[in-house]
Amino acid sequence: MLARSEGKLEQLADHLRPHTKTKIVYQDLSDTTGLKAKIKSILAEIGPIEICINNAGGPKAGPLLDAAPEDFMQAFQTHVVAAQTLAQLLVPGMKEKNYGRIINIISTSVKIPIPNLGVSNTIRGAMASWAKTLANEVGEFGITVNNVLPGFTATERLEALKEGAAKRLNKTPSDIEQMWLNTIPAKRFAKPDETAEAITFLASPAASYINGINLPVDGGRTGSL
Repeated sequence: MLARSEGKLEQLADHLRPHTKTKIVYQDLSDTTGLKAKIKSILAEIGPIEICINNAGGPKAGPLLDAAPEDFMQAFQTHVVAAQTLAQLLVPGMKEKNYGRIINIISTSVKIPIPNLGVSNTIRGAMASWAKTLANEVGEFGITVNNVLPGFTATERLEALKEGAAKRLNKTPSDIEQMWLNTIPAKRFAKPDETAEAITFLASPAASYINGINLPVDGGRTGSL
């Protein structure tokens, strides 16, 4: 689960608990000490975890030269450091099971940087390199590490980016939306479920020989192979 406040996470947890036997917990990814303690406690209770999906909120938008050093440090902590911490805790159990899936939700910017997302472009690129390196190290143990690169997806994050672009370019949000749609061969934004289905496939045994890739889920928007 992902949110920017504990209250929203607890609301969602309360909604989900009657419908699942799965243990639901949440943790601030920027708190490495707390993250280690929480995961160690879960592993002690339920044993190895075979699927890890890393998905942290995107850094704030803006030109690269406007970003402060702390913007990079905070984003690196919640993306790369958190993913590294989880991998170190979970990979031993995955090796034990001879099955593991680590899937990182990052961005098409790892193929072509996106304007006005200076910090995000930088950190997403670091995550992609981290994932490829790890994929090479753990592939022989039945563990795969892959990245899903969402394109324009109908979420609150997209609405916020649209509003920001409209103010920056002195256009209406509708103008920005149409401008973005014109760059997508599918001529529509993705539904969140479509990204989820790609993640589900990569997490399944059917994807056992797919390792170390960047998979755009973007309607064909990314202008590279």
